[in-house]
Amino acid sequence: MAEKVVPAQYLQIAYDLASRIASGEFQEGSKIYGRSVMASEYSVSPETIRRALKQLADMRVVDVRPQSGVNVLSADNARRYLEQYDEHSDTFALYAQLKDLIGEYTELNHRLIDVSAALLSNGSTYSAAANRPFPNYEIRIPRDSALIGKSIGSIRFWQATGGTIVAIRRGQHVILSPGPFAELYAGDVILMVGSEEAVSAAEEFVNRKIVKESVI
Repeated sequence: MAEKVVPAQYLQIAYDLASRIASGEFQEGSKIYGRSVMASEYSVSPETIRRALKQLADMRVVDVRPQSGVNVLSADNARRYLEQYDEHSDTFALYAQLKDLIGEYTELNHRLIDVSAALLSNGSTYSAAANRPFPNYEIRIPRDSALIGKSIGSIRFWQATGGTIVAIRRGQHVILSPGPFAELYAGDVILMVGSEEAVSAAEEFVNRKIVKESVI
């Protein structure tokens, strides 16, 4: 039996606020106390409250305006929100987790870009000295590689090799922290980090040749 997905905190708060609006505790046309007060009531950060209110604002349950507080718009819309949430609660929770993971990935990606930029600014960036705690290696994509024209995401590079691509050098141009949609071209030099085993696997991976179908 699959484990039930626990909704993110801000979704739980949005659900609770919608319930209070639908029940009439917060009347249409009234103002709900500010984010800081709600943050204190729910024992969460103001950012969590902002995200909860954004859920309700998107459904026109409330109207959120800077300096004007939170106005209750519609109890009917609150009930619709609750119905949709109850019907698709696992989907809501998974979608929220996906957004959170994307946010974490974006933050990690920014940090990776900063580290990669620092590495690339070092004249010895591309050396693979074994005594470095975070060695990096470069591997050239041969002209007959089966990976040519394919995106990093589609080839599942990390799953196949255990290494991570932090940059692609294409002629004089360097692409830092290429995303999953970045395509690989013949002659590209990928800068990767990983263990020696990952490097060996990556070299074998990129050197796989295109299999041509025989004509009968």
